[in-house]
Amino acid sequence: MSASQTSSSDVPTLLVKIFGKDSPGITAGLFDTLAAYSVDVVDIEQVVTRGRMVLCALVTEPPPGLEGDLRATVHSWAESMKMQAEIISGLGDNRPRGLGRSLVTVLGHPLTAEATAAIAARITKTGGNIDRIFRLAKYPVTAVEFAVSGVETEPLRTALAPDAAKLGIDVAVVAAGLYRRAQRLVVMDVDSTLIQDEVIELFAAHAGCEDQVAEVTAAAMRGELDFEQSLHARVALLAGLDASVVDKVRSEVRLTPGARTLIRTLKRLGYQVGVVSGGFTQVTDDLKERLGLDFAQANTLEIVDGKLTGKVTGEIVDRAGKARLLRRFAAEAGVPLSQTVAIGDGANDLDMLNAAGLGVAFNAKPVVRQAAHTAVNFPFLDTVLYLLGITREEVEAADTHNTV
Repeated sequence: MSASQTSSSDVPTLLVKIFGKDSPGITAGLFDTLAAYSVDVVDIEQVVTRGRMVLCALVTEPPPGLEGDLRATVHSWAESMKMQAEIISGLGDNRPRGLGRSLVTVLGHPLTAEATAAIAARITKTGGNIDRIFRLAKYPVTAVEFAVSGVETEPLRTALAPDAAKLGIDVAVVAAGLYRRAQRLVVMDVDSTLIQDEVIELFAAHAGCEDQVAEVTAAAMRGELDFEQSLHARVALLAGLDASVVDKVRSEVRLTPGARTLIRTLKRLGYQVGVVSGGFTQVTDDLKERLGLDFAQANTLEIVDGKLTGKVTGEIVDRAGKARLLRRFAAEAGVPLSQTVAIGDGANDLDMLNAAGLGVAFNAKPVVRQAAHTAVNFPFLDTVLYLLGITREEVEAADTHNTV
């Protein structure tokens, strides 16, 4: 068989592994040493953990008669660098990865050995293989990413969900590929997602009708009223309120921890960001301006002669409306729906979460967590960044170079 007919899996190769205390020049030094033996590089991988390095180089076999000298020289060089070396002979490259490739992001605070073992075992039981593990963040949560092959994304997501709930961690499973970093539109709910408050309750506090608003909200949650009915009933209680209260409510709105960081980082990385809300444009328009959002849509309180009339005007933003607006924003942004991310906490967000390429339930009710693609149960909105493969270092770079 000629050289051109030889399968790459039959080509003799050497796996050169260097490990020990990390220091500048190790990688360059190893390849300078190997260069003297006219080998070709097939694969490289390097990991540094708490100052300890593991550097693996898969290279072709040197010319006949030189392998012994190569081994001796590499060991001598490693010793001079106070490192250890191991060289293993073999054939070909790494084995081909199985079909079906996913990225599994695990968030824990803390991330325990027990949880990590359970997730790894479940991946194996589904027929998956863990090809690589990478830490995305160490605070405010520990976030690690598993690259998995050999199992399709949906079955893997379904298999891991019960373990995540049992272990008290968050697990997101998305298909691997270029599209993940190409998700260029993120759309969020506002009340109890982007902000900590329920805007209708802030208005009700100024109107002195908090209890009545709470009763209507409870009726809606019991299924006695749909969203539009409950919206009209609650807004009617605000009739006669002076329009000057709008500025007071705006000043009372509290952003969710991590909200500014989330938006700043996404914008720096080229994402477009929008909000949809069952609340009111009197607040969302202000948030859009303050935070540099690209899109914002909500219900509008009618104001006549400086007073709230107790009515809303224009298009009603309800459960179906949020999904409709996600599609509209995506079309305007020129982003396929499969490359969008939606974030919300309530049943009113479910259609939007399911329509998006990735739907994230943020500190949500159990029914929403179960229906969404993934869930985040930590009180920091910027943890969503890790589900997108964005590292803490990239977040800090955005904090250094941008202000919102």
